[in-house]
Amino acid sequence: MIKVKEILSYLENLYPCATACSFDNVGLLVGDAESNVSKAVVSLDCDINTVDFAKKNGANLIITHHPVIFEPIKSVRENDIVFNLIKSGISVISMHTNLDIGTDGVNDTLCKVLELTDVEPYTAADGYLLKAGKTDKHTADDFARHIKFKLGGCVRYVKGNEPINTVLVCSGSGGSYIDEAISGGFDAFVTADVKHNVFISAINSGISLFDGGHFNTENIIVKPLCSRLQDKFSDIKFISYNPDIIKTL
Repeated sequence: MIKVKEILSYLENLYPCATACSFDNVGLLVGDAESNVSKAVVSLDCDINTVDFAKKNGANLIITHHPVIFEPIKSVRENDIVFNLIKSGISVISMHTNLDIGTDGVNDTLCKVLELTDVEPYTAADGYLLKAGKTDKHTADDFARHIKFKLGGCVRYVKGNEPINTVLVCSGSGGSYIDEAISGGFDAFVTADVKHNVFISAINSGISLFDGGHFNTENIIVKPLCSRLQDKFSDIKFISYNPDIIKTL
């Protein structure tokens, strides 16, 4: 039988926990490293629905992008996720910012899905690793439609100077890197969770800014990661679980 620690070691080799941001919480966050794994769920988040799905499918491990424990916990009570996981004997491994920046991680996968070319690393001033590439969708409207078609969901955007060629990419909440996109001379920046004032900064600077949604810019890693794990550990059944829990009218 394959143990939790063996899967953790494999993921650590691909996406070292030491490369995660200092504020992050990654690795084995709940459970026993010595536990045997027969089935595992790969998901963006670990909420109560994910736990129920794991239990229904007989999984004893959940692998997530977003940490199941992020802020310090002061208590663990009956209705808490951690309580439910421990009671159910389900371990959780979370790979967050280390998965964002790793080879074939979230940012790489986002660039691939958006069909960017000439993709290369772009190191931000704080050391965080973004990705830069090029697009053949040279107007903001065309690129926005392309993002929506590839990622689904809604795309919020503002138009900068056209044509668009060079693109900076940061999956998830990357609005704070707008200054990096501007100072780097990029034509466009793709990220999520963009605040109103950041859109204004983009307009004033002549850069096209696209908010593809937090879920949509990160959920694209779930199935590739699930397939990668399945190829490595053929004796375990890996199941992807990636519903968009946030509804939009």
